[in-house]
Amino acid sequence: MLVLVVDSSTPAVTAALADVSADGVVLRASRCTVDARAHGELLAPQVDAALADVGARPADLGAIVAGLGPGPFTGLRVGLVTAATMGQVLGVPTYGVCSLDGLGQPAAASHPAAAGHSAAAGELVLAASDARRREVYWAVYDGAGQRVAGPDVAAPAVVAERARDLAVTVAVGDGAQRYADVLGLPLRAEPRYPDPLALARLAAERIRAGAPGEALTPLYLRRPDAVAATGHKPVLR
Repeated sequence: MLVLVVDSSTPAVTAALADVSADGVVLRASRCTVDARAHGELLAPQVDAALADVGARPADLGAIVAGLGPGPFTGLRVGLVTAATMGQVLGVPTYGVCSLDGLGQPAAASHPAAAGHSAAAGELVLAASDARRREVYWAVYDGAGQRVAGPDVAAPAVVAERARDLAVTVAVGDGAQRYADVLGLPLRAEPRYPDPLALARLAAERIRAGAPGEALTPLYLRRPDAVAATGHKPVLR
């Protein structure tokens, strides 16, 4: 089955196509542009380009996978609205995946501890993306790629303390790179942003089972910067 994968939870605007079958998940095409201010302008052309790369049309899609965040409000909404709208128009199910899982799962899988079952449980990976406001979105994964803490949002110093408490050994993601001096952990260069192949794999079981489509509920984790006014200031006395 041909599956569209989209993620806009970070500055990376990603659209990819994957084949999901009983034999596994294969990435067919991937388009990614890093621009924190142009999610709305970039995502639809990225989807079109990925489809063109494999000679497919939207009608060929059997499902859509979307990164749910956590991520900044405006960018994250672009991906989720796009995925939900396409799913409704095409009549195909949509499935959500925590975007941080697209960082932590592949990083944990490539960690040396993943080669041994006994070590896998003890070696932990911190996945962190930039949350702005001098904070990061973060989660921690064991050597098997299972999330054991998070997702959450906090200042890098708070995350560093939590990572020490958990005995995390390595960090990954653009947030980890941005605040490497505060986190004090060895870094993995890749993936820097959510990996579309990992996102597809994380949804593959639901896709193969033909599970009902899901509402794509964003993981904002905090209140928006803009809030409704609670009253009106008098202009005349």
